[in-house]
Amino acid sequence: MKVHEHQAKDILARYGVAVQKGVVATTVEGAVAAAKQLNAETGAELFVVKAQIHAGGRGKGGGVKLARSYDDVAEKADAILGMMLKTPQTGPEGQLVRSVLIADAVDIEKEFYLGITLDRGTNMTVIMASTEGGVEIETVAEENPDLILKEWIDPKIGLQGFQARRLAFGLGFEGNAFKNAVKFIMALYHAYEQSDCSIAEINPLTLTKSGQVLAIDAKLNLDDNALFRHKDLATLRDTHEEDALEVEASEHHLNYVKLDGNVGCMVNGAGLAMATMDIIKIAGGEPANFLDVGGGANATTVEAGFRIILKDPEVKAILVNIFGGIVRCDRVAKGVVEAANKVHINIPLIVRLQGTNAEEGKQILDESGLKVETAILFQEAADKVTQALAS
Repeated sequence: MKVHEHQAKDILARYGVAVQKGVVATTVEGAVAAAKQLNAETGAELFVVKAQIHAGGRGKGGGVKLARSYDDVAEKADAILGMMLKTPQTGPEGQLVRSVLIADAVDIEKEFYLGITLDRGTNMTVIMASTEGGVEIETVAEENPDLILKEWIDPKIGLQGFQARRLAFGLGFEGNAFKNAVKFIMALYHAYEQSDCSIAEINPLTLTKSGQVLAIDAKLNLDDNALFRHKDLATLRDTHEEDALEVEASEHHLNYVKLDGNVGCMVNGAGLAMATMDIIKIAGGEPANFLDVGGGANATTVEAGFRIILKDPEVKAILVNIFGGIVRCDRVAKGVVEAANKVHINIPLIVRLQGTNAEEGKQILDESGLKVETAILFQEAADKVTQALAS
């Protein structure tokens, strides 16, 4: 689950991570009030107005502006609030800005990059740091990989002090700034671990002219599977920032990810879903989604899946691929028939059932009166989808 910058900074501050001061606002009047609040608390006279959306590159799209007075704050907030902000991470349609963060402008000496994530190759957490702050880390990795420092953390013992010091030294920190950088790295790792993050990214991490080390921007992705341990963090979810179909799917406890293709996929099990998308591409089609209905597929979940798939106007055919292990294929077939009659599917439907009672399930579908093609082999199902698209 993604959170907004201001939410990420609030979480980090709980663990002693030094962050840029700021107040969120949803109106122009609220933005001015936020600036006045910052002035009273910190003496701030220069402010940064920052669009709050779940995407990076906001400054390049006009979503981050410097304001030199309260009137300027009002003008900049009015320009940003309600805009469709387009960045490399939003796509061409952009994202509606519903709130802004009014932040205390910082006197920056130098910018850095600091990020923490899981390295699945080593099964360890990795901390990445670079002197190239304010730049996408992917660009640095491609053009100047030697500028990225890495420390792998043994999960049995956690981040050690010498590792944080090695990173701070490698970034060129000295004196009190070095101590502040070490403290920052240790605190960020603690926040990452305790909040069950999948990503914690600070870009830029800044050294101020007074020697402070601050998070000017912050990105946290929280592990969805661990949110049951963090009821307070789960409430931070902003469904406005998510794909509407993915939100609807989550309400039915379905795992759905929209893609750019034309073949709707309904599968039980993430591994089988990935394999199904692969074989569709091999056969010449393009998967329109990842949709895992889970091991207990029934008429209710299948109906919800059909409705979600059909809301994508690009879908020209549907492939249902179910393995009857936990659930029997005849029950799935009855569910498909019941759901299809309710949803009124008017595009080609191909169903492949394998596993427990697969023959009985195929017979139910063949005798249902539905315009459905059944398949036994994996390749056969993919070929039928491709043929349906071509006809």
